[in-house]
Amino acid sequence: MPETTAAAPHEIVERFHGAMLNKSADDLADLYAVDARHEFPFLFPGLPACFNGREEIRAGYRAMWGATPVEPETIRDVVIHEAAEAGTVVVEQTVVGALAPTGRPVTVPGILVIRVRDGLIVHTRDYMDGLGVAKATDRLPDLVAALGG
Repeated sequence: MPETTAAAPHEIVERFHGAMLNKSADDLADLYAVDARHEFPFLFPGLPACFNGREEIRAGYRAMWGATPVEPETIRDVVIHEAAEAGTVVVEQTVVGALAPTGRPVTVPGILVIRVRDGLIVHTRDYMDGLGVAKATDRLPDLVAALGG
């Protein structure tokens, strides 16, 4: 259940990162408004272009994080930029982890654009390095096949 006190965007980013590190779809979804939207503007085969609503975000991340062999360990290089629109932040980040079960290192840079209203996320644009994820997880051939090449 979402918190009733309004959290600032920086606090939301901290909680967002905690959910990522724990691969907790529930903790992540609870940061979102009921009618929120989470978009993936860059091509990422296997992912939809967006999740609409808190429960679709919860189900989508549960499936996505449950299927990935990447175990995040830390989020570094975090820079948070305040946007001109109140409640909007742009987050630069690099997720660092390991590929289970080999332990091979994985590094995924990305940018999040997060809009917060009344302490809940109402919209996220998630620009992650899908090509880097495909390479790190040995899925480049699947990616090429999905692209029809």
